[in-house]
Amino acid sequence: MSPSLDDGDRSESFRGKGKGKGKGKGKGKKKGKGKHDDDCDELTLIGLEPIGVYETGVFDASAAEITAFDPASARLFVVNGDAKAVDVLDLSDPATPTLLDSLDLGAYGDSPTSVDVADGLVAVAVAAAPAQAPGRVVLVAAADLAYVNDLQVGALPDMLTFTPDRTKLVVACEGEPEDDYIIDPEGAVAIIDVSADVASLTDGDVQIADFSGFNPNNLDPQVRVFGLGSSVAQDMEPEFVAVSADSSTAWVTLQENNALAIVDLDSATITEIVPLGYKDHSIAGNGFDASDEDGQINIANWPVFGMYQPDGIHSFRVGGQEYLITANEGDARGYDALDEEVRVEHLVLDLDQFPSAMSLQQDEQLGRLTVSAVMGDVGGGGDHEQLYAFGSRSISIWSADGSLVWDSGDQLEQITAEVDPAHFNGANDSNEAFESRSDAKGPEPEGVVTGALWGKTYAFIGLERIGGIMVYDVSDPLSPSFVLYDNSTRDFAGDPELGTAGDLGPEGLELVTAADSPSGEPLLIVANEVSGTVRVYQLLAE
Repeated sequence: MSPSLDDGDRSESFRGKGKGKGKGKGKGKKKGKGKHDDDCDELTLIGLEPIGVYETGVFDASAAEITAFDPASARLFVVNGDAKAVDVLDLSDPATPTLLDSLDLGAYGDSPTSVDVADGLVAVAVAAAPAQAPGRVVLVAAADLAYVNDLQVGALPDMLTFTPDRTKLVVACEGEPEDDYIIDPEGAVAIIDVSADVASLTDGDVQIADFSGFNPNNLDPQVRVFGLGSSVAQDMEPEFVAVSADSSTAWVTLQENNALAIVDLDSATITEIVPLGYKDHSIAGNGFDASDEDGQINIANWPVFGMYQPDGIHSFRVGGQEYLITANEGDARGYDALDEEVRVEHLVLDLDQFPSAMSLQQDEQLGRLTVSAVMGDVGGGGDHEQLYAFGSRSISIWSADGSLVWDSGDQLEQITAEVDPAHFNGANDSNEAFESRSDAKGPEPEGVVTGALWGKTYAFIGLERIGGIMVYDVSDPLSPSFVLYDNSTRDFAGDPELGTAGDLGPEGLELVTAADSPSGEPLLIVANEVSGTVRVYQLLAE
């Protein structure tokens, strides 16, 4: 497929029809009528209507990353990495988000990384300086922003969330190493009981679920452990947390390890580390565009394995069963002492496995593709018998035990190619970069959230690079259907650095039900990291 210009430079919404490849007919948005209760099973989601935006005016400095909405105060808490603070927005009118205040967290560490709110209590994860030292969780009252407490957790607390029953706070502590790998702190999951007087909690009340019980002898060899001199506990890097509906179990993505940790929250124990395996891109329906220098859209099958390596994860229930959905972004280790990224053109390929190696390693084929240098040399002879790319350019659904139930295959690239071929696999910091991300993780699905709306269960996925929101109906987890793709708030005619290009780099997604919404209509809130904007969408149904 060759690129072609559409009718304008602003990408519009695209609705799907049925299942399969995600192709559908029609563009544009339809407006629903009146107020729609979430439990009305006669309605179907048909669109995302952008109704409000908050702009920091800060480009490419993580000024809007993660959000948390408090229904009681109608306040939205936004992680602002640039200011090393949490911005507090008034969302009483979702069409006009307004800055009320900003929480300076410098006294507790270097910079906030995540925020959540429950029953009027705001929790903020704050990384230390240096990041290898223990971080802290700061607790603040949502109504008046009064300090409540702060508690020590593990190194680099990267994401936190309250359990559904509001009794616990679960914190993924990533524990990234120093660039020289001399210090590599252990990854861990911190669990804080917030069911009683949180103001009286001490550091000793924080429970740490660690990985000390795992070693190379009892760990599945497919779990990636390759840090320089690192133990299994040091090598594990918890990224994102999902919690079961009964608040007893947490699932934590271990992105760099291509694995999932299952945590018993009552005993604060990591019970299992599940390898997520690999996606075979040589199978029909699992293709991808591998080159940023062939001048065309070429979603094809290649002799490559994709590591799922999810960032965002969310849990949902269907028919009494728990499922997990992941956004399979992919991530490599890139440090001074250990940089695993390499282009295929710079590898020596085993000629028995790759008889057409010379052709494959051309820039127009696989030569430009970024893969892992530490994997694929099966025989240990210095040549690669297999190729492993970062991420799978897809979303996946897993059972509660970590078994793969469904994967979107090549749908994300197929859909974005059909909607806006002129900007296919573009970057999030430039509007002049046709397929510049084809050689490295493509559209990069990063954040995901699910919600029960009008008798169905929907998943909303942010695409970090090309931008926009994908929506799937996951009411049948074994056979989800594509609903729509909306990238209408990105303006390809604008200048990203001047702030005229709209929303860039969706990071955090949050769903607000009609019952909790200030407007009485369900909302989707998206924090866009690169443009430094917070976008509010109203969900449209008919």
